[in-house]
Amino acid sequence: MPSDKSIIRKADVLIEALPYIQNFYGKTIVIKYGGAAMTDKSLRKEVLRDIVFMNYVGMRPILIHGGGPMATARLKELGREVRFVNGYRVTDKESMAIIEEEFMKINTEIVQELTALGSAAISLSGKEDRFIQVVKHAPIDGQDIGFVGEIKNINSDVLQKIIASDIIPVIPPIGIGIKDDLPYNINADQVAAEIARSVRALKLVVLTNVSGILTDIKNPSSLLSHVNAEEAKQMIDSGVISAGMIPKVNSCLRALDRGVRKAHIIDVQVPHGILMEIFTDKGIGTEIVKK
Repeated sequence: MPSDKSIIRKADVLIEALPYIQNFYGKTIVIKYGGAAMTDKSLRKEVLRDIVFMNYVGMRPILIHGGGPMATARLKELGREVRFVNGYRVTDKESMAIIEEEFMKINTEIVQELTALGSAAISLSGKEDRFIQVVKHAPIDGQDIGFVGEIKNINSDVLQKIIASDIIPVIPPIGIGIKDDLPYNINADQVAAEIARSVRALKLVVLTNVSGILTDIKNPSSLLSHVNAEEAKQMIDSGVISAGMIPKVNSCLRALDRGVRKAHIIDVQVPHGILMEIFTDKGIGTEIVKK
């Protein structure tokens, strides 16, 4: 049986969360979840449980998922070449079909898991629902990177109707070509930023495998809990923010530039990290604001 102190601590946590629950009621939160952590079923269940909690306390979560590591593993299994140019996956027509199949498999699993946890959820495909419209990405350094899309339009009306019905949209990073009606692979961080912008979300939350923005990548205690947009840009220019963190920070900056109030980068491996970042005074990751 829990001790009196344990019960009091739990009550204190709920009381601390109350003003945040009140302030965020009815507000839209966009969550980007991807990477290798998606393959850990127990970890994924905890992430989805947090999202269900948000839904039950009156928030309107939108979930964008990746699946790059799974797509890469599947392509290699089938003997397909895996190549990247400046972080973009070179995607021919045959590879696109495999990637789409893998992403939709993940998407279906997530929808089923959210439903099993008690929330209504729906798959919203950028291709079949013409929800995310794209044009073919320009060549990079003279190289054609194939079926990789640049987002030109998000059908936010569809999203607004879904979230107004307390249904969680689950969205893979696949778009439909405006000119050719073909499926295109899109960077999931960019999808999250554009969706957050299009629905004027209160927050964008990016789940990753590090604790947030570090001034020293080798030192976890160098975590910055709060930065503004200008500071983040300076850290990219100086190399403090590098490699895979750059597209994540850039997606946050793009969202902030289009009206999203705050962006957060947090470690998906921290139990209930989303809830601690949103519903507590201190948080656990990096909060990015415009000014």
